[in-house]
Amino acid sequence: MNLVFKEGQDVKEFLLENRESFEDKLLSEAENVRDKIEEIQLTGNIDLLSNAHKVVLYVVGYQEENLVAFAKQEGISWAKHSLTLALKLEWVHAIRRTLWNFLYRYDQLSHKSVSHDDFYSLEKKINEQIDQFLNNFFISYSKFKDELLDAQKRLVENLSVPIIPVSSRICVLPLIGDIDCYRIAMIEEKVLMEIAKSQIHILMMDLSGISEMAPAIANQLLRIIDGISMMGAEAVITGLRPEVVREMIREGISFTGTARLKGTLQQALNDYLVLPLNS
Repeated sequence: MNLVFKEGQDVKEFLLENRESFEDKLLSEAENVRDKIEEIQLTGNIDLLSNAHKVVLYVVGYQEENLVAFAKQEGISWAKHSLTLALKLEWVHAIRRTLWNFLYRYDQLSHKSVSHDDFYSLEKKINEQIDQFLNNFFISYSKFKDELLDAQKRLVENLSVPIIPVSSRICVLPLIGDIDCYRIAMIEEKVLMEIAKSQIHILMMDLSGISEMAPAIANQLLRIIDGISMMGAEAVITGLRPEVVREMIREGISFTGTARLKGTLQQALNDYLVLPLNS
């Protein structure tokens, strides 16, 4: 490897002067990443080689603030496009090895005499900064992923408890599929919060999509209906299926007296939207 050195150059100038040689050495140090460079560029618009130079120049220039900011930016980019962390780790370690190779060559070409104390001090500073880049990258990556998962979780929760307004004071909550302890807790929270927020007068809970309901869930639903009443609203239950009703009868559970019951959602909508309300 033929490197260019000019008398009086500092390390940063030396690295800039030998940019292409640095890239060649870096690619030879990161065999697995080398074959993925174009794919990463297309997937996330991330130029690995340019970014490697940026990291190296921040490190040798002791630009800690810029290094940390860039690490956080990189973490978000890799998380956003779900790029492999193993590749990033290999790439940064390859950058570390290549940088040390060039620092060694710089000392040889500049004929500088470096004491043991100076060398270990430099080693500590360089490696600490690269480690700091990695740490901030992974923290940023994890934080973005966690926020993304939270957003997806909230979306799923909203979809699993879809409170749909049909008039200024009437809303419909169609429930479909299995209801477990986690989901009934979500239903309770969402129903009570939405009644307060949207000033719902009547909430129609359509259970035609529920084929079975465990006694504990039915009892919890009764408590939610009580909560709806305590909030000053009225609960209307529609679409109870025969198998659900039979199970409730066996367990001695009844919605009678706690909510108005209608055979179908359509019947409830006709009664409450077409005919004037008595209450």
